[in-house]
Amino acid sequence: MSAMGMTDLVAAIQGVPVSPDDEKLTLVEVTDVRGQHHAMMRLNHPVRVQLEGDLGDYAFARNCEADVRLTGSVGHGVGEGMSSGTVRVRGSAGLGAGATMSGGTLAIYGSAGDRCGAGIRGGGIFVRGDVGNHTGVGALGGMLVIGGDAGENLGDASSSVTIFVRGSVKSLARGVTEAPLRKREQLRLGLLLINASIRGDAKEFRRIVPEAMLQAEKSRRGEINPNWR
Repeated sequence: MSAMGMTDLVAAIQGVPVSPDDEKLTLVEVTDVRGQHHAMMRLNHPVRVQLEGDLGDYAFARNCEADVRLTGSVGHGVGEGMSSGTVRVRGSAGLGAGATMSGGTLAIYGSAGDRCGAGIRGGGIFVRGDVGNHTGVGALGGMLVIGGDAGENLGDASSSVTIFVRGSVKSLARGVTEAPLRKREQLRLGLLLINASIRGDAKEFRRIVPEAMLQAEKSRRGEINPNWR
């Protein structure tokens, strides 16, 4: 990684032939991981990338199609803006993990900082450990799964996103509430846990949604306007 630089490294990975077997992606191993920033931003290639070591800020931002597996921790903005593919971080993450994602799966096996999933529009984020304050702030869609505890103002100004949390919550944001875990939500959550290679029972989680969404569910009005606020 240090010898090639980020632009050349991404170009080299995108030149790797794609496996004809959709179930078995071509494996690319990247060495010399030493805390670099902006690691493999805008990678758009259906391969499996494996790394070991810590990375800096904005690792795998704008990821598309790639299946990335990092053994180590990352800085701020990991997976920001990713639209497809999977990023698995077997460590912890800084601020803004998965912010503005529109698709794909981001799995963090440690903990994450403040503003995790800020502005997310689609896809799924799983954090096995704890998250900081303002998780899911401004989220418009997708799913956030928190295996540990959450900080203050969980779900602040969120719209139609669904948040699942297993541990305690320091405080919920104004306008969001805990709701019953419906059968279809259990199925959705179970699929995300499998996709992220995370062990866990969906029934152990609580569902956090905007109050207007819960009211609409109770009223059974059919089609729901997602502009809750």
